[in-house]
Amino acid sequence: QVQLVESGGGLVQPGGSLRLSCSASGFIFKYRPMSWYRQALGQERELVATISPHGIRTYRDSVKGRFTNTRDNDNNTVTMKMNDLKPEDTAVYYCNVRRNIDYWGQGTQVPVSS
Repeated sequence: QVQLVESGGGLVQPGGSLRLSCSASGFIFKYRPMSWYRQALGQERELVATISPHGIRTYRDSVKGRFTNTRDNDNNTVTMKMNDLKPEDTAVYYCNVRRNIDYWGQGTQVPVSS
């Protein structure tokens, strides 16, 4: 079955950096777009970034120039490097793949606070 496991979250100060990783299994990774979503407390889940099977990247406007999404099709992982983090980036971050339905990881918390 599809499994997505995120890692790399944690408390960071404003202006700091974090790297999130998602390890995927249970499907042919190299054929699927992979996405990161986030959900802040009391807010809707929102799309942050998507990377196509061939590495074409899209980002929500608020993270462009600060977040970089990459994938390793040999190791079935997707990684998002987040720089210049802001308090408004505080959320639980989820890895996502869509195969008829959405599959989600368990989420990793990213609190941005001084």
